[in-house]
Amino acid sequence: MDEEAIAQLLCIPGQDFGQTAARKWVWIMRTNMNTLTQIWMMLLLSKILPSDHNSDLPLPKCQLVYAILTWMSVHVAQLIADTIYLFTGMAPMRHLLDPEKSNRALGFPALIMGLCQFYGVPVTPNKEPSSRSTTP
Repeated sequence: MDEEAIAQLLCIPGQDFGQTAARKWVWIMRTNMNTLTQIWMMLLLSKILPSDHNSDLPLPKCQLVYAILTWMSVHVAQLIADTIYLFTGMAPMRHLLDPEKSNRALGFPALIMGLCQFYGVPVTPNKEPSSRSTTP
């Protein structure tokens, strides 16, 4: 895809992609995005392609937002399947200050809760899940 066309559609006027030292375009910072791009970014990063940060949008996800906004055909089910596959192979990342906490985003929480309910696991939506066991 044409990165200049992507930047023109997704960025506020006068803004562009962030670049590496080799001048390679790699992401768009949230502060450089127009409002519509920010809305799509939040939807993508919270529901379709979960991420552990949301201050910028890497080039592949910029391409996805561009495809959506220009009415290109996107195989969303394949994107979700690929992301689930990646999540299953990730090693847990521990928080630098508190090793009991994880830095990893929880992928597809609604899917996880739905599967738990389907298989009879009691789910209380008003409580946060606990990582510590209460059994002795």
